[in-house]
Amino acid sequence: MKKLDLLWGAVLVLIMLFLFIPTTQSMFVAASTQHVYLMAFAKFAVLASMGELMVVRLMSGDWRLPVGMLWRMIVWGFLGILIALMFNVNAAGVKAAMAKGLLPNFGGSFSFALATSVLTNCFFAPAFMALHRVSDTCIEMGEGRLMKMVALRRMDIFQRIDWAGFIDFIICKTVPLFWIPAHTITFMLPPEYRVLMAAMLSIVLGIILGYRKAK
Repeated sequence: MKKLDLLWGAVLVLIMLFLFIPTTQSMFVAASTQHVYLMAFAKFAVLASMGELMVVRLMSGDWRLPVGMLWRMIVWGFLGILIALMFNVNAAGVKAAMAKGLLPNFGGSFSFALATSVLTNCFFAPAFMALHRVSDTCIEMGEGRLMKMVALRRMDIFQRIDWAGFIDFIICKTVPLFWIPAHTITFMLPPEYRVLMAAMLSIVLGIILGYRKAK
């Protein structure tokens, strides 16, 4: 088990080194700029899935694949594409609103980052998180089997979800206490690093939630 702990950490370190070594960093920036959706898919499929594995590790005390791991990676990839789109749309919208005086602008990047983070997390995040909760529940109920997932009734999926807990903890606590501050930092970064930062944050939140569930 300790070897797998080291392997997980080593993969994360290698990813970080890839981003900081000048040669590979320029490759990353170029790819993120030229292939926005493809890179967003890859970032979330890899990094958010690493977060999923860590959640299982913290909850069970052992390394094992969650049900339907491949489907989870695919879902994360497409969610990454959606995040890349909305980050760009919201950032452009906030800049336009500030230019017209519709949002307060105190100068510098902080007011832009804070406004974009607040609007993103108040209007986009709840729907995004609910969609992810539905997809996870569908995978779990279908045991990762495509035909079984397709045959599931929508109401059965919706009734399986603890919506009260979702609203109380995920929406009312993690959004104001974690996501808004974290994404304020995210939107202060250059555009090509924002989706990567969001994927990294999914690992951090996964560890926090996994630790909380384990306790």
